[in-house]
Amino acid sequence: MFNRNRCLRQLAAVTSITLVAGCGVLSSASSDDKGPIVVGTTSAPSTLDPAASWDGSWELFRNIYQTLLSYPSGATTPEPDAAQSCGFADASNLVYRCKLRADMKFSDGDTLDAQAVKYSIDRIKSINLPGGPAGLLGSLDRIQVLNARELAFHLNKSDATFPFVLATPAMSIVDPDDYPAHSLRKDGKDGKVFGSGPYSLRSYEDGKQAELVRNDHYKGFAELKNDAVTIRYFQDSGQMVDALKDKKIDVTFRGLASKDIVSLRNKGADNGLQLVEGAGMEISYLVFNPKDPWAKKLAVRKAIAQVIDRAAIAHKVYKDTVDPLYSMVPAGLTGHTTGFFDDYGDPSPSKARQILSEAGISERVPLTLWYTTDRYGSETAPEFQEIKRQLEDSGLFRVSLNGRPWKTYEEGYRKGEYPVFGRGWFPDFPDAENFIAPFVGRQNALGTPYPAPRITDTLLPASRRESDRGAVVKEFEAAQQILVDDARLLPLWQGKQFVAASEEISGGEQALDPSTIMMMWELHRKTSW
Repeated sequence: MFNRNRCLRQLAAVTSITLVAGCGVLSSASSDDKGPIVVGTTSAPSTLDPAASWDGSWELFRNIYQTLLSYPSGATTPEPDAAQSCGFADASNLVYRCKLRADMKFSDGDTLDAQAVKYSIDRIKSINLPGGPAGLLGSLDRIQVLNARELAFHLNKSDATFPFVLATPAMSIVDPDDYPAHSLRKDGKDGKVFGSGPYSLRSYEDGKQAELVRNDHYKGFAELKNDAVTIRYFQDSGQMVDALKDKKIDVTFRGLASKDIVSLRNKGADNGLQLVEGAGMEISYLVFNPKDPWAKKLAVRKAIAQVIDRAAIAHKVYKDTVDPLYSMVPAGLTGHTTGFFDDYGDPSPSKARQILSEAGISERVPLTLWYTTDRYGSETAPEFQEIKRQLEDSGLFRVSLNGRPWKTYEEGYRKGEYPVFGRGWFPDFPDAENFIAPFVGRQNALGTPYPAPRITDTLLPASRRESDRGAVVKEFEAAQQILVDDARLLPLWQGKQFVAASEEISGGEQALDPSTIMMMWELHRKTSW
């Protein structure tokens, strides 16, 4: 199996800040007397079809679909799930073989075999949705079915990170009888999902809730500690926390506003609540569209990078529940740098003015910034208002703000409609590669082509030949410096992970995987105190 640098194991350590007094004997047995565990989140799926998603829809996918490899609780390297075993068959990392568990089935009873795995991944490449998960499969040449349970992935270049790609929910295995080979499912919103994950999707209301029940056909490493979970989707953090306090939900995951985090941290015990806090790799950043007449100018991008005050955003908007970020690779990962701080130092309107002046720009630069209104939490709008204030107070920019719900927002940036827009990124896997590769090249997760030949043709291929990720620091440092020099992507902050729950719920510490996706099967009710 793939060897990782030991320091990455620190990222899986999650600290529980317990806000309730006392402790008791906890049982891992499921407790059904109070019905399903209800989880609240502000991150609703944009689709139910894995071939269409390179976004937060993965949070649902991880629980209802299955991948060959995945992350057991506490793991930072992928381990077999639908597979019985996987590994490179050669020393050059060009052929990766997997053997499925015996007698695998989908939730509807259909057979899951090696041909179904090939079909699922081939359709991602065939559909090739702009900004979709096909961008993860750049190193895959072809898939060979060896027999009913074994298959081989032939790569077109050495790629030691390929096991991590297979572990992403984008590579979810679907039933060939129910998913067209060359198009997305037209009835993808009907809740009729045919996967092989720990849960079956009993019902689904788009943007409202998903009802998950134990999948009796499931074979994998997950040990379900509950029989059912209902996920409720909220538009607002405050409403979600009110529902938690009113016992209408049991757990919150993703989307807690900073004021709610601070309140829960200080006074959660008063309401019988607990807060679980852990290291996180979520990042927030700005994207500049090279088709826009102003955003395409390097001097404009550099001037914005010189003005932006990340510490003010972290303190004023997020109450220090996030940390300023000066590279696209977050702190805690091998290869992280602070390139934007090293090159720009503290925010300085006078230095920004000089950058624009040297480029012959003397008038205020008109900019339109876009953000999503319902994806990354209720602070997104205040964050962009603070960015607008900073830029306009410099006297160098005239800024307009626009927001859209995620579904139409995503369509817009894929079509190249936005001059400058905000994005968040939750890692596909815990490696510096995943904070560089998805954003560069002609086909990337942003929908805006970013040719960066030294990164895509030299640095990333060199890093992928090395299984010891600690040995490729120089390649990642060089790639990050190119991103700093281009200023096409502007990192803003790095988040943490917070899960709030009622005092009777256990498993929050174990439920978060390295890509910050909640493994719902780890949640359970305490059976005694």
